[in-house]
Amino acid sequence: MSTRWLDSQEMRAWVRLVAVLELLPGVLDAQLRRDADLTHFDYHVLVVLSQAREGQLRMTALADRTNATLPRLSHVVRRLEERGLVARSPCPDDKRATDARLTEAGREKLAAAAPGHVATARYNVIDALTPEQLDQLAAIADAVLERLDPEGAVVKPLDRQA
Repeated sequence: MSTRWLDSQEMRAWVRLVAVLELLPGVLDAQLRRDADLTHFDYHVLVVLSQAREGQLRMTALADRTNATLPRLSHVVRRLEERGLVARSPCPDDKRATDARLTEAGREKLAAAAPGHVATARYNVIDALTPEQLDQLAAIADAVLERLDPEGAVVKPLDRQA
């Protein structure tokens, strides 16, 4: 099998995408740690729970929607639970499963953290682009997500909430 090497146009785009993927998570994480004492992943878990019906999801569904392994998610949810932001309980339909629920303190934490997070996302990404570029970014992300997440486990549940 021969390798299809990247040409100069493809390499330019790829290198820039990799740079964004490397830099943006650190920027988002630093702001949330500084202003809200949350990691970006903590924040993401709280957001996903806040968008679920009654603020509750089975841990396996939460893992799917956050693209996390169950061990990683369990560790993060345990930490959030210790802080009173999330509560876990046995699933009433399946005693082998566990549900995670956003607590009132979790909702308050999320509401307090959201303005700074949105300002950071706006400054670093949204406001750097024209409305046309935002549409292009969404279309580009959709095309890539078709390959990475064809079932839409990560984005479609959030799209349905909007």
